[in-house]
Amino acid sequence: MKRLVGKIREKASRLFVRSLDYVEVIGNKLPHPATLFALLAIIVVVISWLGHVLGAHALHPVDGTVIEARNLLSGDGIRWIYTHLISNFLKFPPLGYVLVVMIGIGVAEGSGLFTTMIRSLVLSAPPKLVTGAIVLAGILSHLASEAGYVILIPLGAMIFHALGRHPMAGLAAAFAGVSGGFGANFFIGSIDPVLAGISESAAQMIMPEMVVNPAVNYYFMFISSFLVVIVGTWVTERIVEPRLGKYEGSAEKLPIVQLTKQEKKGLRWAGIALVITLVALALTIIPENGILRDPETGSILHSPFFNGIIIAILLMFFIPGLVYGIIVKSIKNDKDVAKFLGQSMSGMGGYIVLVFFAAQFVYFFNYSNLGIIFAIKGAHTLQSIGLTGVTLIVAFVLLSAFINMFMGSASAKWAIMAPVFIPMLMLIDPPYHPGLTQAAFRIGDSVTNLITPMMSYFALIVTFAQKY
Repeated sequence: MKRLVGKIREKASRLFVRSLDYVEVIGNKLPHPATLFALLAIIVVVISWLGHVLGAHALHPVDGTVIEARNLLSGDGIRWIYTHLISNFLKFPPLGYVLVVMIGIGVAEGSGLFTTMIRSLVLSAPPKLVTGAIVLAGILSHLASEAGYVILIPLGAMIFHALGRHPMAGLAAAFAGVSGGFGANFFIGSIDPVLAGISESAAQMIMPEMVVNPAVNYYFMFISSFLVVIVGTWVTERIVEPRLGKYEGSAEKLPIVQLTKQEKKGLRWAGIALVITLVALALTIIPENGILRDPETGSILHSPFFNGIIIAILLMFFIPGLVYGIIVKSIKNDKDVAKFLGQSMSGMGGYIVLVFFAAQFVYFFNYSNLGIIFAIKGAHTLQSIGLTGVTLIVAFVLLSAFINMFMGSASAKWAIMAPVFIPMLMLIDPPYHPGLTQAAFRIGDSVTNLITPMMSYFALIVTFAQKY
């Protein structure tokens, strides 16, 4: 019996390895990411024409309006493309966020703060905990909006490289925490009130008195955080790293030597500067009359502070980086600061090119209405199958994962799906609470965050990966 089980495991292992080999071969044959996004944009144009010819449409579940496929090859479509190529590029959210944050990162990196921090971490942290710590940091990064994509993912690669491990494995671990852990956290984030508000509106179609608290999924999120850390660490160390093998790239490895007295002093004062910066930022929102609270409602979550969180992140890197540079004498005057900023921006050329084509793909898809039509049709298909119980929830998770491949915004997807599924699941026997339906949606949404081309920061992650 043991021999039979062993043979089955060995065969399953060989099939798994072969499937990974196949994925790797296909991945290596793909064109440059910029070319890939350009091709995807062209494909969307063709499909929009086909959808228009076939009369593709759907009824919006909330207001009942007819949503039709827009033809990008029509006169209106071509005029829209011609007049929106530049605005699509400029209003693509990650472009401005990334370039602004790179100002702060440029000073922190150029002054030597980053390298000193990583050396300190490598010299003091137990090697066995590094992978899990990076995945965990990725989960917690959601408290600072999209900061994890811009900061933590490249930092994960740098830390692994400094430890003599493959930097791509570190990048993957950070990506797993930031993107795959989107539905997990130890704290309530800015997305929770948004999703809960949509759920409450949908639930009140059946029960007008229903209230959905923003913390309705908190226990699920809390427990999921441990699961994401454990699974992310295991996959990184048992599957990703062994397949990557030894890193033989040309990226410069950070030398791990003991910190000098001057570096320790600089690190200490940079930490003090960071604390002062955080206190100053907190004073803008913690008092009831905080200047960066919502001036009308006094809300913190929906406030100028969180709307402009990128500026706070910029300051949290710029000020400690500047202080560190002054202490260790790597910054002697304003010319040094300007030089570091220039060096930081000079490495963003590839990203800017990639973003241009990625933005066209995303906005072409949005304009065509194809994503909304796919989402509504998928919801109606699942509703008509007549599943119940656990099978219905599993099918709903799979549908959420599938729709995420075509629509990037979690709130936009939920605004379409919630009015269909929350009332439906409240009316079955036994009825399901809106919080359960919302949790199932978040599971599916997180699963494909790692692979959907609609994810705004996909282009940035590819750019980070190309460095190694």
